[in-house]
Amino acid sequence: MSNTNQNLSQTAQDERNAIAEHGRKMLHQGLTKGTGGNISALIDGEYMAISPSGMAYEEIEADDVPVLDFSHEQLLAEKQPSSEHSMHMQVYRQRDDVGGVVHNHSPYATTFATLNEPIPASHYLIAFAGAEVPVASYETYGTEALGNIAVETLGEEYNACLLQNHGVLAVGDDVASAFETALMVEYCAQIQYQAMAVGEPTIIPDGEVERLQSKFEGYGQNG
Repeated sequence: MSNTNQNLSQTAQDERNAIAEHGRKMLHQGLTKGTGGNISALIDGEYMAISPSGMAYEEIEADDVPVLDFSHEQLLAEKQPSSEHSMHMQVYRQRDDVGGVVHNHSPYATTFATLNEPIPASHYLIAFAGAEVPVASYETYGTEALGNIAVETLGEEYNACLLQNHGVLAVGDDVASAFETALMVEYCAQIQYQAMAVGEPTIIPDGEVERLQSKFEGYGQNG
């Protein structure tokens, strides 16, 4: 290993650990099945760590997590990076507020993605994502086109979107916050699904969602 890569390995250790840890959490929390989905983290604004392709989450250790530069050159790990690495890079290029990305196939949210229906603000926790969770139109997985439509749908105002007939893309300051947003998206999708089965859900006005987002910024230990 070159000195440059050795230094990068030390710098990237926390992010690679976080990806390995949250991959197991993603599986255990029911946000995906098998080896589906992927998680990434930005490193020093210059590199990206991302979960390896087609590897069981329970087997992934930090050293298995590939690290790439933004020309897509792999600098660390022998495992191949996720086939969705291009989509993750496109998010980091467009959103300088994002340090972690989680893509998953959680069942309730993916149901809405299959219906091509946004998840509306029927529960206040939607504020983790935005005024709703919008849908990016279908593109083949692993393609530049999918990354383009995902970034366009997220814009600057959303922290999550649905990928039509595919799953969920969630972003945050780091892996942990992106993962929490993915959890909230799935919870809100389940509430909306259950409410629709009983009657007509009441939707929270946009102005109230904006107030909720401001309150979340100072919530818990952040306050």
